[in-house]
This record gives sequence, C-alpha cells and structure tokens, in this order.
Amino acid sequence: MSTRPTAPQAVTPDSAACSCPLCATGHARDDMPLQWHDDDKPHEECGVIGVWNVKDASALTALGLHALQHRGQEATGIVSYDSTRFHTHKGLGLVGDVFGDARVMATLPGHRAVGHNRYATTGATLIRNVQPLFADFEFGGLAVAHNGNLTNAETLKRALVRRGCIFQSTTDSEVFIHLLAISLYATVLDRLIDALKQVLGAYSLVVLSRDALMGVRDPLGVRPLILGRIPGETDGAAPSWVLASETCALDIMGAEFVRDVEPGEIVIIDNDGVRSVKPFGERKSRFCVFEYIYFARPDSVMDGKPVYEARKRIGVELARESAVEADVIVPVPDSGVPSAMGYSMASGIPFELGIIRNHYVGRTFIEPTDQIRHLGVKLKHSTNRPVLDGKRVVLVDDSIVRGTTSRKIVDMVRAAGAREVHMRISSPPTTHSCFYGIDTPERSKLLAAQHDLKEMAELIGVDSLAFISFDGLYRALGHADRAAAAGRYCDACFTGDYPIPLVDYEAAGDDARPGTP
Repeated sequence: MSTRPTAPQAVTPDSAACSCPLCATGHARDDMPLQWHDDDKPHEECGVIGVWNVKDASALTALGLHALQHRGQEATGIVSYDSTRFHTHKGLGLVGDVFGDARVMATLPGHRAVGHNRYATTGATLIRNVQPLFADFEFGGLAVAHNGNLTNAETLKRALVRRGCIFQSTTDSEVFIHLLAISLYATVLDRLIDALKQVLGAYSLVVLSRDALMGVRDPLGVRPLILGRIPGETDGAAPSWVLASETCALDIMGAEFVRDVEPGEIVIIDNDGVRSVKPFGERKSRFCVFEYIYFARPDSVMDGKPVYEARKRIGVELARESAVEADVIVPVPDSGVPSAMGYSMASGIPFELGIIRNHYVGRTFIEPTDQIRHLGVKLKHSTNRPVLDGKRVVLVDDSIVRGTTSRKIVDMVRAAGAREVHMRISSPPTTHSCFYGIDTPERSKLLAAQHDLKEMAELIGVDSLAFISFDGLYRALGHADRAAAAGRYCDACFTGDYPIPLVDYEAAGDDARPGTP
C-alpha cells in the first residue's frame, strides 16, 4: 500500500548538509530527525493475516501479527466478525502496544478476523491510513488488508474521484474499496474479480466478508501469501484456516502449512470449505527475490525454499566469488548473520559477533544535536572490541542502499581497532527503485546507481568491496545461473527489468518517486 510523502525525502546538499563524503550521493541532511538520517535499508511495507472458524479469532490474529512484526512496525489493526457485526480496532505502534490489553481484545469478538501490520518511513502516519480498511456495502460489511503497491493507483483514483467517489485515506489500498463499491456484479467474489482486473501492481490481499475469507495474490505472485490449517474443530466438523504473509506466523498460531497461494489465485474459504479461482489464467511467477535476501524472517519458507538455508548458501557463493585474506567474519546484524555463517563455512575463516545490535531502541525522535547526530548509529549497534582489535575483518551485510549506515558501521569497526575492513554484500548492487511494495529511495539516491565499485568502496571507507553476482545469487536459490532462472523472480531493483507496467510513474515523469506505505 502507499501514501503520498509529506515529510522530507532527500535534500540536495547545501550549507546545512552533513560534511561526510556520502553527501555527494544526496543522502538525508543531518538536521533531519535520526529516523530519517540513519534509515538506510529497504523496508517491506506490510504483513497480512486472516483466520477462519477459530475461537477467539482476534487473539490468534494478534499472535500471527506478532510473528509478522518485521514486515511493518508503524501501525497495526484487526477487524473481526461475530456472525452478526463487524468489530475493528487499529492503532499506531507495535502489535504488543496496540493489542496488549485484554480489554481491547474483548472488543473484537468472533470466530473470523483479518489483521494487518503497516510500515511507513515517509508521509504522515495517520489512523485513517491504518488497515484493515472496512466499509459497508449493499451486500454487507467487508474488510480488506493489503500488502504491496499498485502501479496505477493514482490513475484509477483520479477516474474514481471524477465518478464521485470520496477517498478517506491516502493509501492506494482504498482503490479496492471503491472499485468494489461501483462494480455492477452481484456477488462479492465477482465484484472482487472485477476490481482486480482493473488494478496493476504487486499485491497480496486478505478480504473478510460476512460469508467468506478470501486470499489473493497478484497475477505474477510478486508478494507472498500462504494457506495454513489449524488442527481441531471449532464449529462442529468445520476446519479452521489461516492466510498469512509468511509461514513463520503459523508456528505461533499452532497451524500447519498447507501450500502457497498461487500467483493470480483467489482462495475462498467459507462454510463449504476451501476452493479457488484463477481469473487471470496461468502465468509465470515473478516472486520478489529480495524476500530471500532480506525481507522474510529467517525461519520462514518461501515458495518451498527455507529462507535461512537460502541465505547461508548465498554466503557460500559470496565467499567463492570474492575471497579475501582475513582473520574474522563479522555479520552486520541481524539480516547479515546467515550469509556471514555461510561465508565463514566456505572460507574457513572464523565467524564472530563483532557487532552487537540493540533490539530495544525502536525509532528515535531525539533532538538531532551535533553530538547525538554523530553518535546516533550507536543507538542501534555497538562493537565487540576484543573480536575486532588488530584483526582483518570481513563485514557481511545484505545490501547497500544509500551507504550512509555502511560508512558509520565501518568507522565504528575501525575505531574498535580493526587493521583492515572488507565488506561483502549478499545481494547484487541495488541500482533501481522498487515500485512493487518495497520502500526504497528514488534512483538518484541509490549509491550503486551513481558510483562504480571502486568509488563506493572509497565512500564507505573499506579496503575492498564486493557484491554477489547474479549467477551466484541464483545458484544459491537452486538454479544453474541467472539465465536458467530467467523470468522466475522479480529482480528489478538490481536490473531495472520491471515486469509490471509503471503507469503512474511514467505519467508523472522522471522525478516521480516510488509509492511508500
């Protein structure tokens, strides 16, 4: 889902800009709050979940949202249905903050529910933008939770506004609500299909009506969605079902994995069981390859591949391609850990935790004074000096976006006494913006889009820098090389090969920025 940004995105360097060498790349100014200046990773936009025929469905949904917290930390919401009325509660913050009170959960009765976690780094975080979105239609109430980004949302919105539709939020997800409302088809399913055939983009949806829970993946399957089953019975002999963004949600819910929802498939769960329709016909999947590299939780299984094992294999391939003499392999926590383990295994160089992450810092709104500005990265990371002092260090990270945080990490490692610092990245260079549900800067702010490898190494301050090759990445995912995996994944952030038309972006011109949550 996406909103129009209202807060600073990037600033052309001027007299107020920070003096570090990376200002040449146009990174955020130092007089911005720390959550802008130090936020140097791509971010997943949302996590979705739905449960059917479960006692205390809202409580189980909240547990699943806990497991999907990594997919969104700005806000969360749940809509439940008790066979008579829909109930909703939304809030800004983490799942535990919003749904940690038993009195709140008591306001969400019913055996069916859908939930959503939202991530946003730009634009106002307003309660009206928090999902699931709910509306009353002529056929009854309906709640929608959306992960992804529509590439023609603004085009559709202008047409809908001309027809008299009144938008209550700034999310592209609301387009689904209005398309459902104006559809002339009789059934909820047919209206949903009608709406889906008008939108373009990458999306996974969970939809709750009075009679059914539905899960949808876009025709190319860019964003993930899985189906699970909860053992036992709730209402007579009827089974209990779960739809979720990742398999990691199933463990905490006591559910069993059944299968991935297929690209372009609509799974319908109702009192008659589970069925599916494929209104778009058979198409080849273009699953987001960055889910394996960074976004998914390591204990999830994506499209039949365990994420943890995939990341370790990426590290093995990275070591084979870019070996360097060193004393210690150090991950940039937390996403760099499995790849660093694989790098250590393949290279024979010891793996050590030379950087310790503070998991409790959250987002900081400390006044950015000079002292705090330059120490801000230490709120999230600190060095383990005995591991680093006097050593030749290989830092393993998952990606480099702007490069600002990478430079600060390298400076910290050198300050801890490292004799050499080499950086190895478990993804190819990020050279293009994502338009399909990942929050990334515009291309002019991506370090790899503006500098070659040698220049990037100098800007970050490392003795050497290497990224995994495309062939190495796809070997780690079980293919002979990239050519053998051609058309299997979306890797547009590395290649600029966008598989879904960028209607709004092309209409707005080159200065347009990808949608953000």
